[in-house]
Amino acid sequence: MTAAETIRRAIATLIPTFLEIDQQTQQNLKKVLRAFQNQKVGVHHFSSVSGYGHGDIGRETLDKIYAEVMGAEAAIVRVQLVSGTHAIACALYGVLRPGDELLAVAGAPYDTLEEVIGLREEGQGSLAELGVSYRQLELTSGGEIDWEQLKTAIQPQTKMVLIQRSCGYSWRKSLSTADIEHIVAIVKNQNPDTVCFVDNCYGEFIETQEPTAVGVDLMAGSLIKNPGGTIVTGGGYLAGKADLVEKAACRLTAPGIGSHGGATYDQNRLLYQGLFLAPQMVAEAIKCTYLVAVVFETLGYEVNPPASAKRQDVIQAIKLGSPEKLLAFCRAWQKFSPVGSYLEPVPAPMPGYASDLVMAGGTFIDGSTSELSADGPLREPYIVFCQGGTHWTHGAIALEAVLEAFEKL
Repeated sequence: MTAAETIRRAIATLIPTFLEIDQQTQQNLKKVLRAFQNQKVGVHHFSSVSGYGHGDIGRETLDKIYAEVMGAEAAIVRVQLVSGTHAIACALYGVLRPGDELLAVAGAPYDTLEEVIGLREEGQGSLAELGVSYRQLELTSGGEIDWEQLKTAIQPQTKMVLIQRSCGYSWRKSLSTADIEHIVAIVKNQNPDTVCFVDNCYGEFIETQEPTAVGVDLMAGSLIKNPGGTIVTGGGYLAGKADLVEKAACRLTAPGIGSHGGATYDQNRLLYQGLFLAPQMVAEAIKCTYLVAVVFETLGYEVNPPASAKRQDVIQAIKLGSPEKLLAFCRAWQKFSPVGSYLEPVPAPMPGYASDLVMAGGTFIDGSTSELSADGPLREPYIVFCQGGTHWTHGAIALEAVLEAFEKL
């Protein structure tokens, strides 16, 4: 069977799933539209101010819209947040103090947080250097949250629980909103004052509710992932309880300034339009994950999540088993990217990561994993992680190229 025929057959089986995704997209879009209507968004909100950014009604209104969409008391949306890791770091440094403990409940955190926490490198002002201790609950042998261990995990010094929604570069199930709600209930039963924080990167609009709508105290994400709708040029957001959002904002700017500063540099229109487009763009990315999963599962590869599983983020992992296949996959993906198709990905070190990475991402926004991209650390068992896709048909084109490249190995 040719690569094209394999993909056509996979698409035929996915038509009912794609319809379900479209129906959920409609619900999420209604939620966004309702927030725009409630805040009476007009063209005047697209204007910007310079300097300190004081009195930027576009920015202030967008903060309110994000809070409503996320089901939170408050939110800040800032282009000054350079990445999701930066937004998360602001949350951690904003809430945690010397003598506090940070507890990760879903196994090891994403690679880029290791230096923030103090698990790797020294002399950069990590949480560990500032007197914040760290502990993590390992996953079960099946890659699940250890629910029994969690029931007695909170100690008097446990100030914050870190919940990483996405699998990151680990082979585990990403967490659903229901999973997160259950974690929060177990934590709060032990200590109502323990702050439940969610790294929501890759998770926005996957379901019709966000973690802050089901009891999470604070969460963070990146605008060059899901909520930016593939058109926002940079930035991040924080949402949750008003006092905690303000503490995080004070780490982004300074105590006394907090959420009241930050010019938007004429980016307001893109920030608003990106949020409007986000439900649709996320839906297309989800369709891409299903297509990749069905094709590779049919070919006998182990995939995570399985083709039959409900999606909890926009990441599809495939256990390829060899560095040659990982490189071939990323190079084929790059070849059918709209930007930099002539480039050939090679393994290289990346700031914040412990292993060399190979990355394919010919995207209009540098590093935008909401657009079609694929990457993975060059280490066993050589897993490739696919993200994004502004339309599933783009994923199908790139996927055909991957299968053809594998035939030549």
